[in-house]
Amino acid sequence: MLTPLILEPMYRRYIWGGRRFESALGRQLPPGDDFAESWQLVDRGGDQSVVAAGPLAGTTLGDLVTSRGQELLGRHAPLKTFPLLFKFLDACQDLSVQVHPDDARAAQLGTPDRGKTEAWYVVAAEPGSRIYAGLRAGVSRDEFAASLRAGTCDRAIHSFTVHPGDCIFIPAGTVHAIGAGLMVAEIQQSSDVTFRLHDWNRVGPDGKARPLHVEQGLEATTRLGPVAPVVPVPTEDPAVRRLVSCEYFVFDEVAPGRGWQVGGDDGCHFLAVLSGGLTLDDRWSLPPLHAGDCVLLPASIGRQSVATTDRDGHPAKLLHVFLP
Repeated sequence: MLTPLILEPMYRRYIWGGRRFESALGRQLPPGDDFAESWQLVDRGGDQSVVAAGPLAGTTLGDLVTSRGQELLGRHAPLKTFPLLFKFLDACQDLSVQVHPDDARAAQLGTPDRGKTEAWYVVAAEPGSRIYAGLRAGVSRDEFAASLRAGTCDRAIHSFTVHPGDCIFIPAGTVHAIGAGLMVAEIQQSSDVTFRLHDWNRVGPDGKARPLHVEQGLEATTRLGPVAPVVPVPTEDPAVRRLVSCEYFVFDEVAPGRGWQVGGDDGCHFLAVLSGGLTLDDRWSLPPLHAGDCVLLPASIGRQSVATTDRDGHPAKLLHVFLP
């Protein structure tokens, strides 16, 4: 039988990153001030989550999907790769304005990847931090295209301030950007196809502007109009609020009190700890999890009881992701 899988983070360094993974998630980082992304769940070729503890330590997620897929995925097996990617992002600068195609347009545009639908959960926000999502009401595709070519697309994009706990759903085809001062958790289709539409007239470390993909991005922009934060929906479980339910993933916020049960539906479940502490059943002999830690619960281990504790004055809060 598989055991719960605590996975090592993988860091991505970009010009807009910082060091808040230390202060917000208790990480120890090497020198540098450009730690932008912490990939917590990934199975994409050479980019592989690696089991950090327990009898499977050192095993990649991809190996488990291919060699023990039925145990890991249950009713979703067989799959060639794990279909979702989960990450934390530290945006110390505005990210570029971009768009991801849907599956059909990704194929039509000749990309080597599938489309990308995603959702963001705001973990931390400096006052006034903004999300850019969708186009302002009444802005047509032609008007947006003209604003892009004139370098003034910020006037056409809808934006709003956000606060910790807000969730924004970004279906494929939606123009978007994460604003400076935000740390977010992101769940997405496991795809890396991105068309950069506007980069705030910045230059990269080499002194040159990063390439834009305006024509492809316009072709991929299929959703017009403004986007707003989601309204969480209560569920039959009083600890759980449903944030997003789409064809690719279900995304929940969990306030489990002193304990909670999860799984038992012949599917795998992914948990990310936002605050407090989480302890798995003693039989697994795994260390407690704290803010920023994540665990993948294989389908074969059935329903799990987890114990939670307050930490640094904060009760336990989790994000929960599973395949529909």
